[in-house]
Amino acid sequence: MGAPILAGWLAGDVSAGLMASIGGFTALYGSGRPYLSRAIELALIALAFAFSVGLGMLVAPSGWAVVIVVAAIAMIATWLSNALQIGPPGAYMFTLACAAGTAMPAEHIGPVGASLLVFGGGAFAWAVHMSGALISFRGPERAAVRNAGEAVIAYIKTIGVSGETAARHRAALALHHAWATLVNHQPSNVSADSPVGRLRALNRELHLRFAEAMGAASRSQSPAPELSDDIRKLVDQVRDPKHLPTPDAIPLGHPTAWAAMTEALQPGSNSMRVILRVGVAAVVASALAAVLHFERAYWAIAATVLMLHQGFDWLRMLQRSIERLLGTWIGLLLAGAILILHPQGLWLVLTVMALQFTIEMLVVRNYALAAVFITGVALTIAAGGHPVDDVGGYLWARGVDTLLGCVVALAVFRLIPPRASTLYIPQQLARALRAVSDVISHLAHGAVTTKKARTARRELQLASFALTHAYEDSLVASRARRVAAEELWPAIAAVERLAYRTLSTCWALERLGAESARETAASMFSNDGAARVQKALDEFIDSIMNGTSSPPLQPMPAVLAAELMDLHEFLRRQR
Repeated sequence: MGAPILAGWLAGDVSAGLMASIGGFTALYGSGRPYLSRAIELALIALAFAFSVGLGMLVAPSGWAVVIVVAAIAMIATWLSNALQIGPPGAYMFTLACAAGTAMPAEHIGPVGASLLVFGGGAFAWAVHMSGALISFRGPERAAVRNAGEAVIAYIKTIGVSGETAARHRAALALHHAWATLVNHQPSNVSADSPVGRLRALNRELHLRFAEAMGAASRSQSPAPELSDDIRKLVDQVRDPKHLPTPDAIPLGHPTAWAAMTEALQPGSNSMRVILRVGVAAVVASALAAVLHFERAYWAIAATVLMLHQGFDWLRMLQRSIERLLGTWIGLLLAGAILILHPQGLWLVLTVMALQFTIEMLVVRNYALAAVFITGVALTIAAGGHPVDDVGGYLWARGVDTLLGCVVALAVFRLIPPRASTLYIPQQLARALRAVSDVISHLAHGAVTTKKARTARRELQLASFALTHAYEDSLVASRARRVAAEELWPAIAAVERLAYRTLSTCWALERLGAESARETAASMFSNDGAARVQKALDEFIDSIMNGTSSPPLQPMPAVLAAELMDLHEFLRRQR
């Protein structure tokens, strides 16, 4: 953030330096990604910032064109950011960049010049963000595997005590993230003896230990005492993995980018509702700001997008709105002091750097306090290095615009609420059960490493995550949704255990090898066991979605019997 401003000051054009510093926000993205994947992502983000600012300046003279363009940028950025999971701060910064371009006092630069300056700032941010590759090019991959191992150890410690379910979910997510880091974010032609190939083998061993621990937990037994020590030894190998068996096949991680983008646009989905909510709120905030003759309407637009783009539930969004308002209004005092002092040259550079550093140190742990400094840096950059004649009016406008944006966001959320948990959770239950049925069709034959089997396993894991997220979202929603979700908790828990049990069995068979896996699977699912399981799953889905009575449960294969019986008993009671 500081380097572009310093360059602008040395070149005699502080406004140009402040414009280029917008590209510095590129550095907020990409942390944790492998460096090759990070390089591509950050380059695209730098281009997106340049395009957003240039487009904002281009349409600035046309009143309603600004409304349309900013709303479109907000919706597109929300769609792509959420679908591709680029992480915080997500779509907000792109919308802010576009909106700021419509009002920043830098007429002598022009849209093309502004785009080039922002891209220059983004290119510098790219170089700084990528500098870690010179020290540890495989650092992100090693960190992902290390975190997965630590999460599995933490899960083992909770088996049989409170917090077991949450710890198991965290371990599954960490292992899944490690696979995504080692597979999805890597080139397709990775040698088995390369650092990534060896880390894949190491992560596979962690998965097998996780499956072993879950198997013991499902039998109400404690894992072998040496299991945690064994995993600790594997974690200690992360920096230099020893020779381990090469995985015959590797699980698939998240869906492809195109599949994720398409799924996010499914009519009626919550992701589509978030996109629509952002667009409507941006248009309403822009229109109200224009009608009320607000001088800097983009502040109101930015506030609405900030509240809505992450798809928070009502309570979390209300909390974030209050934090944003309190932080902004207190931050106006800090911003006022900076504008009155009007730092120039190196003092301006150091001021922006200190503010941005403080924001990054606080934003995760205490958003309200971070908002104080967010307001300070935003107004400092928005001033364009020029003195502000009416500081009081400038600050008052910022406070009122933020209030308008938060109110509009809350009103639009009520107008376009999330899908009701009374419908959404049953749909996720049905999705997970269908995914279990698909995996069983491969598991029963011991063929768990084919491409189709790995795709089915990936879908089951993603379905289990989606079910957990649907339940967690409902717990912090309205009282009616919370009660509905709590009533369904026994079914959710049973389906989650069934999903993990199915996945752990796949990992166990994979460890045996092809021939032994087929023999073991035939023994587990003898006497048409797979057909009986799949028939029961179809009956469960019909009972969940249509309220029909679930027939008496036939004898089930022992490997899944306990989980299937628990779910059947709940559905029988709840009909």
